[in-house]
Amino acid sequence: MTETADDLSAPLGQDKPRRKRRLRLPFTAMQLLAVLLGLFLVTFAGFAIFNKDPLGGEPMTRIAIREPKATDKATDEKPAAGHGQETKQETKEAPKQAGEQKTVTMIDGSTGARHDVVIGAGDAADRGDAAAASAPPPVMAGIDPKLLEKSRYGMIPMVAGDLKPFNVYAADADRAKAAKMPVVAIVIGGLGVGAAKTTDAIMKLPPAVTLAFTPYGSDPGKLAERARAQRHEIFLQIPMEPYDFPDNDPGPQTLLTSLSPDQNMDRLYWHLSRMQGYAGIANFMGARFVATDAAMQPIIREAAKRGLGFFDDGSSPRSIASQAAANQAMPFGKGDIALDVVPTSTEIDRALNKLESTARERGAAIGTASALPVSIERIGAWIKTLGDRGILLVPLTTAMLKSKSS
Repeated sequence: MTETADDLSAPLGQDKPRRKRRLRLPFTAMQLLAVLLGLFLVTFAGFAIFNKDPLGGEPMTRIAIREPKATDKATDEKPAAGHGQETKQETKEAPKQAGEQKTVTMIDGSTGARHDVVIGAGDAADRGDAAAASAPPPVMAGIDPKLLEKSRYGMIPMVAGDLKPFNVYAADADRAKAAKMPVVAIVIGGLGVGAAKTTDAIMKLPPAVTLAFTPYGSDPGKLAERARAQRHEIFLQIPMEPYDFPDNDPGPQTLLTSLSPDQNMDRLYWHLSRMQGYAGIANFMGARFVATDAAMQPIIREAAKRGLGFFDDGSSPRSIASQAAANQAMPFGKGDIALDVVPTSTEIDRALNKLESTARERGAAIGTASALPVSIERIGAWIKTLGDRGILLVPLTTAMLKSKSS
């Protein structure tokens, strides 16, 4: 009756209003996902609350730790010779397998020439392990044992009373004659990494030409020993950081401005131990390093303390080596002209003529070059007629001493 009454009371021409029905939505996938996510959060919260791991949630890395050998412990506990404290060691790459080699691109600091050098797995710098450090290079022939001190890497130079490596290992020269006439010295660098070119420099150039060896190669000490047997004076080149390092990399154990003085000193000792019989050290590349006072000063002090001279190849106009060496009253020399920047006969001859003119103007001049065949050939030909023009060729040490006294 109610529905009939409603129908009768409704205005004509209009439908009666219908009741809204509640729609029951099906259980959707989104609702299911929300439920699962809620269960996961509840479970995770419970695990975090009741788990007793104090490092729960911290990132972890699992590493294998081997029991150190007795030789390892001895090496770690023994400081490098000459240090007042234990040297800091850096993380180095994993040891290479036997026979594996590494190629590094080396750039001559004076000429800019690039050389790809293969360093064998037998080198201590490449292996970076205790076994390598316990097998130092053998002592070369003709070396005064009183001028050697044992370090963690091998024998390194030292002063013994009045004897200094700079004086003992300087090549013979007529210094009285050199004091009265213009002199030139020529330094051939980058040696030791190629036996053929190193042998050419040793055998084809006169003894008065000074040879500078890098610490790399399979046996740089053997080649250095041969150079000394031919009465050449030798210097040791120390790889130092250039401005564009590591794009240009002098090689393993390079001295870096980012390292502490102790770390660089440890690397210096490694280089010093690769051979003996050198009168001094020189920079190999290193435009940034030789211009950084805080990095360079400790190296100069250490070299002076060990009776060595320092030769700056002249490739960095901002080098502070001259001032640092003067503060230590150590023998110092600086390259005046890079002879084979352009390795052609014409340009090398032009550079040699400029070197000769510089010697006449200042009394002494030092030229640098690499052991390229064309360089050796042109320098050798120029030297043969040098005496006729009133110029004396002298070893680097003689030119350094004359420059200091003038």
